[in-house]
Amino acid sequence: MSEGATPPSPAENVLKRIDVGIFVLNNNFEVRLWNNFMAHHSGRPSEEMLGKNIFDVFPELPKPWFTKKVNTVIMLNNFAFISWENRPYLFRFAHNRPITGGADHMYQNCMLMPVNNENGKPESVCVVMFDATDTAIATNMLKDALDTLGEISNRDGLTGIYNRRYLENRLESEFDRTRRHGGTFSMILFDLDFFKKVNDTYGHLAGDKVLVEVARRISDQLRSSDVVGRYGGEEFALILPETPIEGARIFGDRLREMIELEPVLYDNMTIPITVSMGATEYSAGVESYDKLILQSDVALYASKAGGRNRLTCYSPELEAIAVSGAKH
Repeated sequence: MSEGATPPSPAENVLKRIDVGIFVLNNNFEVRLWNNFMAHHSGRPSEEMLGKNIFDVFPELPKPWFTKKVNTVIMLNNFAFISWENRPYLFRFAHNRPITGGADHMYQNCMLMPVNNENGKPESVCVVMFDATDTAIATNMLKDALDTLGEISNRDGLTGIYNRRYLENRLESEFDRTRRHGGTFSMILFDLDFFKKVNDTYGHLAGDKVLVEVARRISDQLRSSDVVGRYGGEEFALILPETPIEGARIFGDRLREMIELEPVLYDNMTIPITVSMGATEYSAGVESYDKLILQSDVALYASKAGGRNRLTCYSPELEAIAVSGAKH
């Protein structure tokens, strides 16, 4: 410090050393204070910033949104907060975290508080900016981990398609959505014909290969809105939103023929596969999604009773066939 120079006040020392961004804007958005944190991360020193309009220097700032935020603080003479979870950053500052953290910029939490004049009227706004990058990275990593765990818990361990629990949850959601908003959807239950014979003849590893291959072939044919899952053992289910029964029949027959025409290859063995299918469509008279499952199952039973390797669409007349077959 030169002789005769006024030593910095405690407040000035704090502003220089604190690892938090602090800047003050008047009601014309001119910078009245710009601390060392802001200077360091923006590359613009205080002497360059003072008196400048913040939007002239940083045209990338969200001007309409930030203007409204600042004006509200002045008008209401009250604090406001900006969370990184709602808006990741105000200034696109670099961060000093490892690149493996997955953050492209410094995440920021901001607090805006009014600065009153001698008459007690707010005339400026002080913005305090906190580096929230560590918190954001940790939170995002945790969310990704939870999402991954959630996805894993919804998948069948062998085939990778959805499991029964997820299928029934989706079926219930589709049922409720259609009942409230109208439209229709169909579902198909199907299983592999004589699958026990496949296991007995070729071995359980070959049986697993068949299940995986069938799941893959079906998944490749689906629309993004369709859902396929393993319902249990060698049984699969399809949920086809916005699809009437005729569309389900055409699609199901195409899948059935595709599976039949291409045997599964495993360990130099050719394993022929066919499937039996039962399809049903939502209708206003169906009281629950469970009923749709039962209808698909009745239609599937009819396909098996009719010789297998076929698709049957549900009709009430099939109920009598299923009951008669159960008695015998």
